[in-house]
Amino acid sequence: MAFAYSPSRRRSPHYDHGFGCGAAAGGGGLRGLETQGLPGRKDLFIEPDLMSPLDRIANVSVLKQHEVDKLYRVENRPAPIQGGKQCCFADIVNADKMSGRSRKYKIIFSPQKFYACEMVLEEEGVFGDVTCDEWSFYLLPLDEDIISMELPEFFRDYFLEGDHRWINSVARALQLLNSLYGPFSRAYGIGRCAKMSYELWRDLEEESESDGQGRKPEIGNIFLMDRDTDYVTALCSQVVYEGLVDDTFRIKCGSVDFGPEVTSSDKSIKVLLNAQDKIFSQIRNEHFSSVFGFLSQKSRNLQAQYDRRQGMDIKQMKNFVSQELKGLKQEHRLLSLHIGACESIMKKKTKQDFQEMIKVEHALLEGFDIRESTSFIEEHIDRQVTAAPRCGAIRLIPKDYRSLKTQYLQSYGPEHLLTFHNLKHIGLLTEQTAGETLTAMESRVSKLVTDRAAGKITDAFNSLAKKSNFRAISKKLSLIPRVDGEYNLKMPRDMAYVFSGAYTPLSCKIIEQVSPPTLARRSWAEPKAFCPPPPRRGWGL
Repeated sequence: MAFAYSPSRRRSPHYDHGFGCGAAAGGGGLRGLETQGLPGRKDLFIEPDLMSPLDRIANVSVLKQHEVDKLYRVENRPAPIQGGKQCCFADIVNADKMSGRSRKYKIIFSPQKFYACEMVLEEEGVFGDVTCDEWSFYLLPLDEDIISMELPEFFRDYFLEGDHRWINSVARALQLLNSLYGPFSRAYGIGRCAKMSYELWRDLEEESESDGQGRKPEIGNIFLMDRDTDYVTALCSQVVYEGLVDDTFRIKCGSVDFGPEVTSSDKSIKVLLNAQDKIFSQIRNEHFSSVFGFLSQKSRNLQAQYDRRQGMDIKQMKNFVSQELKGLKQEHRLLSLHIGACESIMKKKTKQDFQEMIKVEHALLEGFDIRESTSFIEEHIDRQVTAAPRCGAIRLIPKDYRSLKTQYLQSYGPEHLLTFHNLKHIGLLTEQTAGETLTAMESRVSKLVTDRAAGKITDAFNSLAKKSNFRAISKKLSLIPRVDGEYNLKMPRDMAYVFSGAYTPLSCKIIEQVSPPTLARRSWAEPKAFCPPPPRRGWGL
C-alpha cells in the first residue's frame, strides 16, 4: 500500500513531453514503487492536487503495468475503506495492526519530505510502521517549449508568510534543467528570492561536480525574476484565447475541463491544451477578436475535406478512410469544443461588462480618466460584480485607497479586513504618502537604470515595487505604446497586443532590454550599467 502525499497540498512530477532528456527522470519514480520495498500488487492513495500531474506522466494503464491494483483519491475528508467506514491513513494502519493483517506501507512525499511530516506520523503512532521516501520531480513539461514547477503555493508561502522552504526546490529545478540542457552561459535576475535561488543552485552545482561543462548548451541564458517585480501584468485582464480559457475554465497542469455548456452533453471532457491540439496551437496566442473568424474558416475547410468523398472511387475511399478520416474526426471534435468554449466565454464576459472593464483598465494604465474609472469600480463594488479585478485596479489608484477599501468591506463583509492586510503586506495595495512626489520616484527609476552595482539595482527595484510608482516605471520603460490610429490586433508589431495594445508587460520588457541582441541599440541606458560583465556564469542583474 503506497500513499502519494504532498506536504504543500500540491506538487507535480516531471516527465517528457517534448523535452526529450526528461523521460528517464520521470520513469524512475514510478519504477521505484516496484523496486524500493513494495514489489507486487499495491493500492495507491493520492491527493487530488497530484492527480493532474500524475496523469501527465502515467495514466491508469501505466500504473497497472507497475502492479497498482486500486487507485484511491484522498480528499480532505477521511478516505473510504473496506466495509464502508471512513478513516484516514493512520486509522488504516492501526486497524490493520489490530486485526493482525500484515501489509507494507510507504508514503512518498513530493517533491521533498519535511521534518514536520515525520512528527505528524509519530503523533499518530504509525511512524515505525511506514517507510517514507521522496519523489523529487521539480519540472513538469506542459508543452514542447513550456515547463513548469506547478507550485502555486510558492507565492503565498514566500511573499506573504516569509517561508523559504521552496527555495531549495527552485534551486534543484535549476540544477536539473542545467544538467539536461545546460550549461547556461549567463544568469540574470531581479529580487531577493531570485538571488537566493541562484546562489543555492550554484552551491549545488559546485557540490555535484557536474561533468557537463564541455557539452554544447541548448539553453543559453536564464532569467530569474521575483513575482513582486511585476504585479501589474499578472492583474491585467487577459484578452488572448488561452488567457480567457484560463480565466473562464481554469487551466490546470496544461489541461482544462470543459463542462456541459461547452460539450453540449451531460458529460464534462478533459482536454489537453498543447501543440498536439492542431486547433488550439493556432489560436492560443491570438487576440480573442480574431478567434471566431479563424474557427469559422477552419470549419469551412473541414467541411470541404469531408465533401471530397463524393467523387471518390472505391480505392480512393479506402485510402481516405484509413489515412485521413480519423484525423478529420479528431480535428472536428476539437473544433466543436473550442467553438463551444468561445461561446461560453462570450456569454460570461458579456454579463461582466467585460468591454467596459477593459476600457477602465486601459485608462488606469495610461493615467487618464481616473475619476471616471474610480466611479466604475465603486459601482461594481456596490453591485458585487466580479471582485477580483477590482483589487488589481485599486493598486493603480493610491489616493482613493481608503475610500475604495471602506466601500469594499461594506459590500463584501468585514472578513476581508485580513485580505486587505495581506494584499498591503505583499505590496499589491499601496497608499500614496503625502511626501511622495513623481520627481522622487523618477530619481529612483534613474538609479535603477544607471547604478553599476548589481545588488543596488535589485534593491532599488524592490523599493520601487513597494511604492505606488507605476507611472514612473511605465514612462521610463515606455510600457504604454504610442500608436497613430487604432492598434492593429491582427498584425501586431510588439508584445502589447496581449493587452489589446494598451500595455507592454514589464517583465517581458526587462528581458527584451537585457537580452544581448538589444543591448547594443538601447538608448535609455549604458549597457554595462544595467548588465555588468560577470564571470562566464554570473549574476547579470
